[in-house]
Amino acid sequence: MLKPIKLTLLFCLTSLMTYAHISTKEKNALLAIYNATQGDYWTQTWDLEADVSTWQGLTIENNSIVAIDLSLNNLSGTLPIEIGHLHNLQTLNLFRNNISGVIPSSIGNLKQLETLNIAFNKLEGELPETIGQLMSLVNLELFMNNINGSLPASIGNLSKLEKLALFNNQLNGAIPAEIGNLSLLKEIYLSSNDLSGKIPSSIQNLTVLEKLSLFDNKLFGAIPSGLGKLARLQELILSDNLLYGIVPSELAELKSIKVLMLNNNQVKGDFANLERKLPQGVQFEYRNLDKMKNSVLATND
Repeated sequence: MLKPIKLTLLFCLTSLMTYAHISTKEKNALLAIYNATQGDYWTQTWDLEADVSTWQGLTIENNSIVAIDLSLNNLSGTLPIEIGHLHNLQTLNLFRNNISGVIPSSIGNLKQLETLNIAFNKLEGELPETIGQLMSLVNLELFMNNINGSLPASIGNLSKLEKLALFNNQLNGAIPAEIGNLSLLKEIYLSSNDLSGKIPSSIQNLTVLEKLSLFDNKLFGAIPSGLGKLARLQELILSDNLLYGIVPSELAELKSIKVLMLNNNQVKGDFANLERKLPQGVQFEYRNLDKMKNSVLATND
């Protein structure tokens, strides 16, 4: 008799381990996402009658949802406010779908979130100020959407951020000086927006920055000489703006630079001398609006 009892207990324990016991609040948040983004028409849909542990794209740890990856899955509709109930979420990847509407302000409740990727969708409206509450965020990727309005100053609170990718949107206004607070930032991609104002001098504080892409905006004023202090900078792309003044000689101090693009601005200066001082093999392009395009591959023979 003991053997059947042991087998029954083993089966029960196995069943408990198989099924996820997430909170009702988290499950309701998942159902809200499903309903708001037309879950019945997803490429890989969820069987709502089955256990949550079987639902495609979820990672569950300690009975909590820690990751959602529904990229390339034909989501449409909008993001529900209930998404802010997933308090233990660390990764939210909704890349390349057809999600429209605004990013709900409740996103700021996701204090454990490290990766937020809703790139290649149809998002619109302004970025919520609450995005600055994502204190664990490392990667923020919202490129290829229709997001408008200005970059909120609260973005300067994202002290762990390493990658900021918001290119190909409709962002306007100035780049907030608070961006200079992000001491761990390695990559900034803000190209192909409608940004104006000056390049904030505070960017010189980003000592681990490797890539700065601001091309195809309406930025004006002089190129900050402090950019020459960015010893790890590999790509500096400022093309197709309204920048003017003398090209700072300090750019020659960019010893890690591989791509330096200043073309389609109104910047003047001794480009030939700057070229000679750049590291060997740098792709260096510059052009004033009233001149033919110049493109040189810098070599130090």
